[in-house]
Amino acid sequence: MSLHPLVADGEALDPLEMVPSEERPPQEDRPWLFTNMVATLDGATAVDGLSGGLGDDDDLAMFRSLRASADVILVASRTANVEGYRPPVPSTATDRAREAHQRRVRPLIAVVTASLSVDPQLELFADPDYRPMVLTVADAPVDRRARLEEVATVITIDGADDGGVDLVAALQHLHSEGHRTVLSEGGPTLNAQLIAADLVDEWNLTISSSLAAGDAARPAQGAASPDLRAFDLDRCWRGDRSLFGRWVRSAVDGQRR
Repeated sequence: MSLHPLVADGEALDPLEMVPSEERPPQEDRPWLFTNMVATLDGATAVDGLSGGLGDDDDLAMFRSLRASADVILVASRTANVEGYRPPVPSTATDRAREAHQRRVRPLIAVVTASLSVDPQLELFADPDYRPMVLTVADAPVDRRARLEEVATVITIDGADDGGVDLVAALQHLHSEGHRTVLSEGGPTLNAQLIAADLVDEWNLTISSSLAAGDAARPAQGAASPDLRAFDLDRCWRGDRSLFGRWVRSAVDGQRR
């Protein structure tokens, strides 16, 4: 596999024209699950608690192109709170990309939270024309549910053994509503849970050319997978200061030890 730069024959490649056209077939009972994370050379996913400082214009272009490929954006409540999530902002270019692949104008943001700890005052919930989804469990706090039901569609999902939202059941619910692709934007704990449940079909990682040290989390951190899963490198692009990799679950069984 060779390294493919973001410029070829002197002309810049547009991720928004290419990434949404990549193959992402849904599974029998759930959507295709792919990720997008950024990390420093030494694996840190945040500086001063936020990931935004790690990216550049190339990373923003990749971020937009991956969002343009998603029917649903899955995010944990802590990440939504800390990063100040807001409704996706459509543009003419993303509108064209989404329309070409029969996706609605804006992807649905679905927040995963067993405790309903997502802040209902986030900008995410302030647009009357955009109603996010909140995935929770049956015994979530009643008062928090009432507040969130005013600004979001709150869906009860089976509880997992650890008391969290059963992510297999969550993806099955999204599949039942006709969603074909789900993009996980983390954070690291949610990604680790998805890996442990063997739900990740595609891993996208931006490697920022910086070092941070410190104790920031890895792109996936927490619940361990019982098996190592084999992924094939599908593309690798180079920006001015970053590398952009896409790995897809190996067609050969998908397991290695």
